[in-house]
Amino acid sequence: MSTYTRGWFILALLVATGWLIVLLGPVLTPFVVSAGLAYLCDPLVDRLQVLQIRKWTIGRTLAVVIIFTLLTALMTLALLVILPALVRQVQLLVQSFPAWLDWLESTAWPWLSARLGVDVTAIDTAAATNMVKKYWVELSGAAFDVIGVMGRGGRAVLTLLANLVLVPVVTFYLLRDWDALLSRVQGLLPRSKVSVVNQVAAEIDEVLGAFLRGQFVVMVALGTIYAIGLSLFGLQGAFLIGMGAGLLSIVPYLGAFVGLGVAVAVSLFQFGDILHVVLVLLVFGVGQSLESMVLTPKLVGDRIGLHPVTVIFAVLAFGQLFGFVGVLLALPVAAVLNVVLRHLQDIYQHSELYRDE
Repeated sequence: MSTYTRGWFILALLVATGWLIVLLGPVLTPFVVSAGLAYLCDPLVDRLQVLQIRKWTIGRTLAVVIIFTLLTALMTLALLVILPALVRQVQLLVQSFPAWLDWLESTAWPWLSARLGVDVTAIDTAAATNMVKKYWVELSGAAFDVIGVMGRGGRAVLTLLANLVLVPVVTFYLLRDWDALLSRVQGLLPRSKVSVVNQVAAEIDEVLGAFLRGQFVVMVALGTIYAIGLSLFGLQGAFLIGMGAGLLSIVPYLGAFVGLGVAVAVSLFQFGDILHVVLVLLVFGVGQSLESMVLTPKLVGDRIGLHPVTVIFAVLAFGQLFGFVGVLLALPVAAVLNVVLRHLQDIYQHSELYRDE
């Protein structure tokens, strides 16, 4: 096969793969989640399976059972602790939203008009507020109706239940046979390209491991710092705001900006003074300082090399093309492409085309 023909074959293969992902998106979701969990847990299983108790080695299957049991227990405990708190915070948000709109109309708009010279009289704030209140009530009612329908049955709840059962099962088998699957894939590679592919795969594994494991810990740590800090001075919705900001920090600085804006607005509505705004700024300042000086350097490092604009574009583009599966795959694929493009750049800079004067 010539180089020209091979190039077109690879392009056709990539297009066919993308088309299949679009068609099989709902089916692929639990398998993508399971593969991600198996990838994250594989290093722990590798370390545990070689441990010896006297003359008895734990082995792969028992190591998978131990890690799987611990993971299930942690997730169950997290749901039992976090889910009730999230429900209370959302209920508080729903109940307080109309009062926030009244505060905007009676306090925030006049303050902006006085300080910034903005003519808010040209805007019918009362009508806008009433309209938002009306649709907020309708939206809340519709959301509860949808939840009720899903609770009574339907395709969506059946799919959810099927995924809840399928993900643990697929994760267990993928984790047990992970090394064997990798060996089979390596056995299919052209013998002349094994060393190059292994080198690229090692770099990809380093990037993905640093991102998936490190960034997850950074997100949870940031969310915990924000939630605890905001709770110390009694901010409404502190847990929801803090954990939301932590999870959004998967995109650099997005979580800090969104969380800070929401926390400042809630602080002004709840307390109406500058002191609590300063406390909010202090909490997010401490969180960002710890993230930039301690959490990210220690847990993630500089090995990923994804620009914030690249992260945002990858999430939006893959989500648009492939739906929810695309959102799950966006950042791992972007990290892989980053490694591949770095190698292609190195090949290009050592080619005759680049060095030709």
